[in-house]
Amino acid sequence: MRILILGAGATGGYFGARLMEAGTDVSFLVRPSRAAQLRTQGLVVESPCGGFRRPVPALLESEIDGPYDLVVLSCKAYDLESAADAVVPGIGPNTLLLPLLNGLAHYDLLDTRFGRARVAGGCCHLAAMLDPVGAVRHLNAIHRITFGIRDANAGHARSVLDSLANLFARTRVECLHTENVMQELWEKYIFLCTLASMTCLMRAAVGDVVAAEGGRALMLEALEVCAQTAARSGFPPRSAAREDAIRILTEPGSAFTASMLRDLEAGHRLESNHLIGDMLRRAEAVGVAPGLLRVAYVHLLAREARRVREAGA
Repeated sequence: MRILILGAGATGGYFGARLMEAGTDVSFLVRPSRAAQLRTQGLVVESPCGGFRRPVPALLESEIDGPYDLVVLSCKAYDLESAADAVVPGIGPNTLLLPLLNGLAHYDLLDTRFGRARVAGGCCHLAAMLDPVGAVRHLNAIHRITFGIRDANAGHARSVLDSLANLFARTRVECLHTENVMQELWEKYIFLCTLASMTCLMRAAVGDVVAAEGGRALMLEALEVCAQTAARSGFPPRSAAREDAIRILTEPGSAFTASMLRDLEAGHRLESNHLIGDMLRRAEAVGVAPGLLRVAYVHLLAREARRVREAGA
């Protein structure tokens, strides 16, 4: 199976490297600066689950030699429209797209652009970052990828994802090929939106938030807003998912933060509209009072307005 991964950052670089270890035909579609970096030093992954360093096929848009069987989208949400344009040369009649973006809002754009028949469901659980010299740094031992067919996917989608699951079975990555992918996506969204909202709003890690007077209650309040929104949208979180979220989001002493907080502190652009803003709009649409989500969202919008203003000063 030929796979094209859009992006060789933390997510695309990590999972692409693991697939390459298993002998999979993987190419990376990247910007010129990243292509030059990869062509000079190869793809480098530093991980407690084992390192990776080797040359990889790094392609510019003009160099795509499609079509591919699977196109994996691992970009930031704010780059999705340009990403969708970039992968077009790699898409043939039977190409399946697998987005690994956070949240749910991207499905509307991808379904409209490429047709729901060819857009599968997927997400990942991975704490990783791209360091200043271009290496992917995996920050803990969690590396899970989840995918499955969505309603109205093309008939061949299942066989493509079956093949992908077989490839991941030869790697160290935990892979879940599920018949209930939308449930999995919602449960991750509930957790991630709560984590991003609270750690960004408080500018602190989980353990710092719950150590503050009233912090644990606010964390659980934000979680409940997201859980109720999912439930009224037809995807109530399962008991195990809810319990795991509560445990992780209220763990004393935890240094866990959302990657959005790291981006915020580094002065980078944020996915606040795609994640927190989208959840807020979904909450209002199903009659759930968004509460702290609105505060967190306005906080992040104000920060972005200041970033843009100061950058232009």
